[in-house]
Amino acid sequence: MRRDAVTERREIDMAVAGRTIPSTFLDTVTAHPDRVAIRWKGPEGFQAMTWSEYRDAVRKATLGLLSLGFKKGEFGLIMARNRPEHVIADLAIVHAGGTAVSVYNTLAPDQIQYIAEHSEATVVFVEDAGFMKRWEEIRDRLPKVRRIVLMDPVENSAADLSWAQMMAAGEEADRADPAAFDRSWKAVKPEDIVALIYTSGTTGAPKGVMYTHRNVLWTLESSDRVLFSEVGNTSISYLPLSHVSERFSSHWRGLFSAIEVTYCPDVSLLLPYLLEIRPTAFVGVPRVWEKFFAAINSGLAAEPDETRRNAVKGAIAAGHKLSPYLLRGENPPVELAELAERIAPVQLGIKAKLGLDRCKYAYTSTAPMPVDVMEFFAAIGLPLIEVWGMSELTGPATSNSPGAMKMGTVGPTLPGVEARLDEDGELLIRGGNVMAGYYKDPQKTAETVDGEGWLRTGDVAVVDNDGFYKIVDRKKELIITSSGKNISPANLEGLMKHHPLVGQAIAIGDGHSYLTALIVLDSEIAPGWARGHGVTASSLADLSTHPEVIAEIQRGLSDVNRQVSRIEGIKRFTVLPVEWTAESDELTPTLKLKRRVIHQRYAKEIAGMYDEAAPTGHDVDARTPERAV
Repeated sequence: MRRDAVTERREIDMAVAGRTIPSTFLDTVTAHPDRVAIRWKGPEGFQAMTWSEYRDAVRKATLGLLSLGFKKGEFGLIMARNRPEHVIADLAIVHAGGTAVSVYNTLAPDQIQYIAEHSEATVVFVEDAGFMKRWEEIRDRLPKVRRIVLMDPVENSAADLSWAQMMAAGEEADRADPAAFDRSWKAVKPEDIVALIYTSGTTGAPKGVMYTHRNVLWTLESSDRVLFSEVGNTSISYLPLSHVSERFSSHWRGLFSAIEVTYCPDVSLLLPYLLEIRPTAFVGVPRVWEKFFAAINSGLAAEPDETRRNAVKGAIAAGHKLSPYLLRGENPPVELAELAERIAPVQLGIKAKLGLDRCKYAYTSTAPMPVDVMEFFAAIGLPLIEVWGMSELTGPATSNSPGAMKMGTVGPTLPGVEARLDEDGELLIRGGNVMAGYYKDPQKTAETVDGEGWLRTGDVAVVDNDGFYKIVDRKKELIITSSGKNISPANLEGLMKHHPLVGQAIAIGDGHSYLTALIVLDSEIAPGWARGHGVTASSLADLSTHPEVIAEIQRGLSDVNRQVSRIEGIKRFTVLPVEWTAESDELTPTLKLKRRVIHQRYAKEIAGMYDEAAPTGHDVDARTPERAV
């Protein structure tokens, strides 16, 4: 039965009327003063703040910020990893009536300068001396930046003051005028701009997406009606807080739903944090889930105890039979109920290896998710709830929900959100989650959001009879071959990454008569695979040219070609001798491909694969013997 989005929107409007992030923060603190709010690892292990302690810290930081001359309507920038000072600074800016802007830690000085100039930031929070070096290069070009606050103290810093000094100034200001904090945050209005999220800028200068307090709270209220963010849930914040996914799911969701959030400063530390925290809710981008999937299967293949290996395989096979009932929220039939009890300990053991044995809600978002990975996690009793959204929609717009899931779809729209498909299949969205606009860019805003409030997402989608949407591809990323055939690169790339050796892959072919691919080996899986197959190599670069590795990739791509139409098949590929990361700039901070950067950086390799006189790379249809991985 289809929902009435108009009625739902009216109900959500009423629920968030007059509220702001500061007032919502106070509501949570009042309801749960002694619950743990945030955790982080210090030199002596994990430390924590309760909700009341968290608000006391925000109070001091707000008054300290105001003592620096920060005024309502100004912008404050934050360049720091996921740590308590980051979110305290964010909330201080907001309680002072300003707009918080988190900056990607991987940005170069010129990119930082652009955002600082564009936002006209007056105060900047910087984590440490390493980040500070980049600001020192551009400080004399930023006359509007009045103060730089350094979180980690260091001698002879070019910063204006330390975090401790600002907090001390706030404490002194509070003693002098105890009513100042309340005056400040109570002056904040629902239509004030609470944050700018700058897009990654892969197709030009980054755009500043504006969110009002109402945008954020409306989207939180809407999603809360289907995603069940229970008080007392625990989660880990590890993706960049400069990305809407992390800002929404941990920072804003945390204070809205009283979730205990642990801050992990680097994605490379995620697994150890998961094993120690064992969260009840976890948001993983597809690449994280793919790595977990590959690691579990590689470990299972290497298990020397055949009895144990077969027991685990049997439990997973049984889980596949049971998962359809789990996805629909139904109890299995009597003949399968005993099977469910029998495999439960094995499922729990597999999840425990990832620190997810207590996880009740596992989410995936930001990019397409391979169905076989989804099926695997459902089979071990951890169904992944796929969510779709974008920066311009304050995060989520559609979502599957526990007990009502369809694999391969991103679910129906959230309550109060309307959707329709344009003539060319582009998905259009309308609702309280639609951004306030692009900062200082009314023309681009008008091109993206029409006069009736419909936002053009740029995603091509289809919808089934139950209202579940499936994203086909990005409208601007579809490959159009020389014969005019439209091909989804994301679908092919997902299939290529099914092979454990493939860490990243990009499909090429726009304007050409056939498709090719650039392949990057998985730096964690490839060395172990090589040892297991008697391949001697000291680096990824060595492995990228080894005949056994090339033959294995050929086998994998041949398998991909058997799953798609002839025109979609990969004819030639090149294995690159490097690893793609956010730091090397081929990936966004949430591990999505930067297509324009990759096309430019590897133009020579791409051109070589289409040089019919002397082609480079390797043909997929080369004759290679079968081998199981």
